Amino acid sequence: MGSDIPKQFMEINGVPMLYFSLQKFYEADRSTKIILVLPDNYISYWENHKLFSEIPHNIIAGGEERFFSVLNALHYIESQYQGQALVAIHDAARPLVSTTLINHSFEAALLNGAVVPAIPIPFSMRTKVGPIWKATDRKNYINIQTPQVFNLLLLLEAYQQAYTPAFTDDASVFEAAGHTISIIDGEELNLKVSTPLDFEWVCWKMSNNAV
Repeated sequence: MGSDIPKQFMEINGVPMLYFSLQKFYEADRSTKIILVLPDNYISYWENHKLFSEIPHNIIAGGEERFFSVLNALHYIESQYQGQALVAIHDAARPLVSTTLINHSFEAALLNGAVVPAIPIPFSMRTKVGPIWKATDRKNYINIQTPQVFNLLLLLEAYQQAYTPAFTDDASVFEAAGHTISIIDGEELNLKVSTPLDFEWVCWKMSNNAV
C-alpha cells in the first residue's frame, strides 16, 4: 500500500478503515462478541481513538503471520466461551462488507459447519505450464472473500497443525485438517483493499454514499 501505517488504520472520511467492519458486525447482530486482533504496537493507538468505546469489543495482540493472529484469537475465545459456537473471521481491509452477507454466512455455517463466500472471476485467465502461460477456463476458479465462518471446536482442532506458508486463509487451514467447507455467494463490493487504487475507490464509494 505504500502507507506509513498498517492499511487497516488508514482513514476513510476521517475514520480508520477497521472501524467500518466493526460497525457492520455490530449492526448485523448486537449479541455477537467482537474481538479485534491488532498489531501489538497499535493497540494503544486504537484504544485512544475516539471511536473506541462506541461498540463493545475485546482486543488481543496478533502474531507474526495471519495464522498466529487467528490462533491467538481462538485461544482467547476458548478461554472465555465454552461449548458450541460459530466463529467468523474477517479481513479488516474489507470495509464494504454488508450485514446481509454477515448474517447469511452465520446462517449457512449453522447448517454446514463451515462456509466461505466467493464470487466468480470476471476476466480471462492463464495458467503457467512450464515456461508458457496457457489460457485456462475461468469457470474453474473463484475469488475467495471473508467473513469465513466455522464451528469453533472444529476450527480449534484445525489450528493444532503446524504452520505452513500454504495456509493463505482460514479455509485452507480447515481443509488441511480433513474438514470440508461450503461455498456461498459473496459480494462484488466486498473487495479487499490491497492497492492504493483499491483504497481510492473505496473512499470514493463511501464519500458518495454509493454503498
